[in-house]
Amino acid sequence: MPHETILCEVSNGVQRIVLNRPDTLNAFNVRMHEDLADAIARGADDPDVRVLLLTGAGRAFCAGQDLGDRKPAADGSPPDLGHSLETYYNPLIRRLTGLPKPIVCAVNGVAAGAGANIAFACDIVVAARSARFIQSFAKIGLISDSGGTWILPRLVGQARALGLALTAEPLSAEQAADWGLIWKTVDDDRLAEVAGEIAAGLAASAPLGLAAMKQVIRGAWSRTLGEQLDHERDTMRALGCTGDYREGVAAFREKRPAQFHGR
Repeated sequence: MPHETILCEVSNGVQRIVLNRPDTLNAFNVRMHEDLADAIARGADDPDVRVLLLTGAGRAFCAGQDLGDRKPAADGSPPDLGHSLETYYNPLIRRLTGLPKPIVCAVNGVAAGAGANIAFACDIVVAARSARFIQSFAKIGLISDSGGTWILPRLVGQARALGLALTAEPLSAEQAADWGLIWKTVDDDRLAEVAGEIAAGLAASAPLGLAAMKQVIRGAWSRTLGEQLDHERDTMRALGCTGDYREGVAAFREKRPAQFHGR
């Protein structure tokens, strides 16, 4: 199925996905959900892809849901927003957080509503200095979705999470970095370069180790310290038996770049 709403290319181990509805600030319609789900699935299955890089076209990363795409029912009944979440947004967040391959998000402009929370669901978020993050749901009588009510208080605490959600005030990229919502900010004209360098570095790293690191850290919020220590032990035991670990140690001793193959 050709993609109508995104651009997608693979080069040097990096799958670059661009949300490409700039006339709507890359707001999601059904087709964009379908295109993005397909691209992520292809990247997950492609052995040549080690890292995903997600960004937006034009002056925005993503404005969330395209409200014009939700057509009223013929009988005038209200839309089933729960169906929209269950069918599209919730599976997307599960794909992003559960994908064994790391995901870099380059936020090139405004990230509003679900667009902000989709960015926060990625593993490493780099934002242009002019970017803004907005929990815009309260402006239309809704709650933060796409995992926002779960991830925001865990990353910035309840007071800041409630402030962002209740007031819908824009949060600058610099403040988002200071609060620990994203990895870093960069000058606008360097965003693509810096995000590409991060993705390239991850693509050259040990795939099994990165996948395990993502799983162990993301899963820590649901475990006790004792359970996490046991999980670290078991994961280290498994990774110690991999060819990538042997190659990493050999490369360190021989003072040469490691060549990891994910086995």
